[in-house]
Amino acid sequence: MALALATGEATMPIPQSVKVTFKGTMQPHMDFRDVVHATQAQMLKQCGDNVFQGRIIEVHIGTLLADQAFTFTDWTAEMKAKAAICISQDEPLIESLEIAKARIQIMIDKGMENASGTLKGLIAKADKRIAEIRSGEKHALAPDDSAKYFAEVVVDLDLIDEPMIADPDVNNPDVSKRYTHDTIRPVSYYGDHKKVDLGFVGSCMVHKGDVKIVAQMLKNLEAAKGKVEFGAPLVVAAPTYNIIDELKAEGDWEILERYSGFEFNDQHPKSSARTEYENILYLERPGCNLCMGNQEKAEKGDTVLATSTRLFQGRVVEDSSEKKGESLLASTPVVVLSAILGRIPTNDEYKAAVEGIELTRFAPPKAAPLDSLSVHY
Repeated sequence: MALALATGEATMPIPQSVKVTFKGTMQPHMDFRDVVHATQAQMLKQCGDNVFQGRIIEVHIGTLLADQAFTFTDWTAEMKAKAAICISQDEPLIESLEIAKARIQIMIDKGMENASGTLKGLIAKADKRIAEIRSGEKHALAPDDSAKYFAEVVVDLDLIDEPMIADPDVNNPDVSKRYTHDTIRPVSYYGDHKKVDLGFVGSCMVHKGDVKIVAQMLKNLEAAKGKVEFGAPLVVAAPTYNIIDELKAEGDWEILERYSGFEFNDQHPKSSARTEYENILYLERPGCNLCMGNQEKAEKGDTVLATSTRLFQGRVVEDSSEKKGESLLASTPVVVLSAILGRIPTNDEYKAAVEGIELTRFAPPKAAPLDSLSVHY
């Protein structure tokens, strides 16, 4: 900054890019969060090192909608990437813009527009972009044919057959391996004996569909067992108030209220952060909640299974004098089932619990990527 102020110029080196594409078919019992974990695991296997660090990740998201792509782009920060760029197809991009328009209109209807008409201007820009795509004037963003990358990673969806967990591996003898995303484990690694003290579904890593999955799973488990009892606390924090309004209109919030032991009330907010938890469902205020670590925290020494991105030591949960706190990262259905069981589920238990639930509509781009990996130095 001092040099820029003194000379009126600033150099801005553009980081190299890493291209991430997908091949194969998504199993119906898999969540997109498992694709994110598979990207990490397969990248390390292909490249031997974290090639995302300090670079831009160009991810070809195929049929994934923009709000669901946050699951991937938010995670790239944990990979120490400089940025992430989502390469969409025309139709998913149009659908994403239509969703955005509808939510902006809700904000206008609630009186959130300013004198300059900023929100109406955003809708107009979205309409213009949709018209450009449909007319063929300007399709969705795509790389040049001559684009060169530091590395190209191809994620094979056919290899993903069970949920995966990013484990902070807090007791690894190699201190440098603790609290990283390098340890990705399938649920079968834990058998049926990994205790979970608290489950957390929330932060910007989840979208409306995740909260609907929570409601659908509770209905599934009640139908199978007669009632739902929690073996560990489950904290759910929707991303925004508008999403809660949509869930109420569609009937999902009513289901969550029926199972909850606590629901936030902005007319009578909590006067202090929670420090102890019961084995119930907590419907907390929209926002970051446990993910940021400066709003709520788990009890010290807890093993937390969360949808957020925080493996950092002490962020979600601090150590106790008897035990290290752990924040393991998993998909929404794995977190919900773990809170009910009080432990990480087996793969068979997981498959039974998500039967009939559409976890994701993700599919690779129609133009299949080459089955290869190339690294350029």
